[in-house]
Amino acid sequence: MRGLLTPEVVSRLGLVIFKPGSDLMALFKQGRVLIEAEPEALRGRPSGIIPPVAQPLEDDQTLQPIFENERVIYRAGGLSSLDAWLEREFVCHWPHSDWHSHQFTVLRHEPGAIRLCFGCDNQLRDQHTERLASIARKNLVSWLILVVRRDLGFNEDHVLTYPELCWWLIWNDLGDVIPEGAARKALRLPDEMHHPVMRESDIVPSIPARTIVQEKAKKVLSLKVDDESPESFMLRPKRRRWVNEKYTRWVKSQACVCCNKPADDPHHIIGHGMGGMGTKAHDLFVIPLCRAHHDELHADTMAFEANYGSQVELWFRFIDRALAIGVLA
Repeated sequence: MRGLLTPEVVSRLGLVIFKPGSDLMALFKQGRVLIEAEPEALRGRPSGIIPPVAQPLEDDQTLQPIFENERVIYRAGGLSSLDAWLEREFVCHWPHSDWHSHQFTVLRHEPGAIRLCFGCDNQLRDQHTERLASIARKNLVSWLILVVRRDLGFNEDHVLTYPELCWWLIWNDLGDVIPEGAARKALRLPDEMHHPVMRESDIVPSIPARTIVQEKAKKVLSLKVDDESPESFMLRPKRRRWVNEKYTRWVKSQACVCCNKPADDPHHIIGHGMGGMGTKAHDLFVIPLCRAHHDELHADTMAFEANYGSQVELWFRFIDRALAIGVLA
């Protein structure tokens, strides 16, 4: 939720006063808010709530199998993350009631969840209707698009495209869930034309668009092997740290090796002869960790390894997977 407000500056007291109105009060109930200068695109717009940017992908029926896929939902953070996102709103999503309570809850309904006041929740909790399913589906899709946008580094004004959605899926090892229609749109291929009556000689075989997308995204990194490097002939060669930002970006995009939630950092192994004073392990010796487990590791490495296993074992399993799926080639 975003708003455009006109401040009342009380210079003598060093205060700034805003009058957000009832529509924007929920924004201030969340805690801290970000304040920035009015962008050029909003010049002349009246004060009040700024409606979210329309996302055409939300209404695309060909993408419904993606948005309702359990693996996609899990990679985005799971339904618990959807619940947490809905809990930021203090509005009932059920419009067919003349009265709404001032207390709210979240109702799980296939395929997602619905934000309801206590009054509507008491009426609808045991019901399973297509109308409730459509609201739950809309919430699910809006949340997934928000997660994809956030993971790709876009702001709220960005309109998500087919190539960006496909890249996020490939990024999260979900390329197999991309429908053929979405893959063709991402590659800007024309729709396949099938006539009711065709001669066999008129059929032209073609590679499925899904296969093209997966093959193009398969190899993220190529390792160069130099079996006669100059340093290998020296008695005491000067060590060079191997750096590859492309690989560490990919590692950061994977699931945390401890909890399988989206990773925040590519952790360079410490201890085990790595990461001494003033040094850092090669970029090849990294594992994906969420921020909580990364902080836990650096706070007490021995306790971390007692709970989750040796960093070397975690790295070995991760590097084995990277080789097996063709990321390292």
